[in-house]
Amino acid sequence: MIKDVMVKKLLRHPDDRGFFMEILRDDENLLKRFGQASMSKSYPGVIKAFHYHERQDDIWFFPVGNAQVVLYDLRADSSTKGETNVFYLGEDNPQVVVIPKGVAHGYRVLGNEPACIVYFTTESYDPKNPDEKRIDWNDPMIGFDWTTKNR
Repeated sequence: MIKDVMVKKLLRHPDDRGFFMEILRDDENLLKRFGQASMSKSYPGVIKAFHYHERQDDIWFFPVGNAQVVLYDLRADSSTKGETNVFYLGEDNPQVVVIPKGVAHGYRVLGNEPACIVYFTTESYDPKNPDEKRIDWNDPMIGFDWTTKNR
């Protein structure tokens, strides 16, 4: 696992009306501080990758749909520099993943339905000085193959 990446399995409490599930609590110390909560919807097959931050950490959660999440450690001082992690998050596997600054991240929507991501950051978005550095989805340094492997 990439250094400082954390994964939290979410616990659903179902009953005859539906279910209740906590996503993030302040007493878990997953975020160093709270900056912003946001949501985005992506259509089937869409790849949103890669980007990273220099100042903020992220927590990603997919409450609707399913996604293949890919992380790549860019940090020069990290013991896991150059390591890639892949997670399958969403309705079928309710988890949150903590993505530290300096770790490139992206996702591909799986299945035939859109996916929604809810994410929390340690900094608020500043349009005058955005903390978003982009890397192409098919960057040769990362070298991730996004195709589904039929077995």
